[in-house]
Amino acid sequence: MKKGIGDRFQEETKYERDRLPGGHLEWSKKPETYKEYPKKPRVALPPPRTEGGAPLWTILSKRRSVRDFDPRRPVADHQLSQMLWAAQGITARQFGYQFRTVPSAGALYPVETYVVVNSVEGIPQGVYHYNVQGRCLEQLRRGDYRVTIARAALDQEIGCEANLVFAWTAVFERCKWKYRQRAYRYLYLDAGHIAQTVALAAVALGLGSCQIAALYDEEVNDLLGVDGIEESAIYLTVVGNPAS
Repeated sequence: MKKGIGDRFQEETKYERDRLPGGHLEWSKKPETYKEYPKKPRVALPPPRTEGGAPLWTILSKRRSVRDFDPRRPVADHQLSQMLWAAQGITARQFGYQFRTVPSAGALYPVETYVVVNSVEGIPQGVYHYNVQGRCLEQLRRGDYRVTIARAALDQEIGCEANLVFAWTAVFERCKWKYRQRAYRYLYLDAGHIAQTVALAAVALGLGSCQIAALYDEEVNDLLGVDGIEESAIYLTVVGNPAS
């Protein structure tokens, strides 16, 4: 049976004892950890809660993929702030690193968070980038992009009906700088950690979510304004108030 590109990728990125890639890290070429849009309008977010809330085991037992939303009920800005912090909030500064709520291979954090806001109190509709250090949203586009994101998500209507859509991209060189081709394994694991944390945060906030890996890559890239080569969309999550 002829092997496809996925089979070859799995084989060619394996680690084998005594055959690990050699070389040294060129620290002068280490990519920047944080991406910012300094010239874009910024939207301040309410500070997140870092203590209390529902018990973890209860939240885990209630997590389900939700595909029916009530678009008439907006999500509150503090709820969005809480989910963004859950996704990539900085929780500690140690040994020259800024650790976050989710694990990342080598603490390199190659995944960027974008949000398509459909209906959030206090935040205009549009496309935003999450500034991790500044804990704010940077407005990339203003307007109604419900149909655009729904079409990009393989024409799934939940992109229109949800209150917001998280879009995660990978900045490949951040991880390839250290892990070379093996980095592509870690990028998707990182995105999975983030999406699961957001899913649990949504439950804790009384919201529903559904994770979407089926997407038209270049349509999402065009919406976010990334090139699809150095940075490309890899995952989506829709969030909203569940339909009663």
